[in-house]
Amino acid sequence: MEQALVASLEAVAEVMENAQDPWWIIASAAVALHGADPGPVGDVDVLLSLLDARRIIPTLGLALHQGSRHAEFRSTIFATWREPPLPVEFMAGFHHCQGGRWRAIVPTTRQRIALDGKTLFVPNRAELGNILQSYGRPKDLARAARLAALSA
Repeated sequence: MEQALVASLEAVAEVMENAQDPWWIIASAAVALHGADPGPVGDVDVLLSLLDARRIIPTLGLALHQGSRHAEFRSTIFATWREPPLPVEFMAGFHHCQGGRWRAIVPTTRQRIALDGKTLFVPNRAELGNILQSYGRPKDLARAARLAALSA
């Protein structure tokens, strides 16, 4: 993994130590944590509960917003932390629009991954692959395929 990603994930692990509810790293950073090539990683996506978002995000000096940068994604609470080398996007109440319908993204699996003595959580490979496939974007489909190749 590139050093910028490692440093950003370590920062997330430290911040999320105070979480009371389950949380997950998803998307490209989660693919990297599973050991597959994610392609370019531009940010770290963190799913967390509304309660934890309201408690943790303000401690980083960030305002709580709704929405996201993409029309097909929305969050009840959204914030971007720019202090780590890669931006960290915190999303609570995260939804994806698929076929004109909004669907909540709440993983049901939670795999613990240690990184330099820090603890991170991701959906298991199969669930992460399903999430990426549901997005339907070429970059996510490629990531899902590389993740599935680990199991083959």
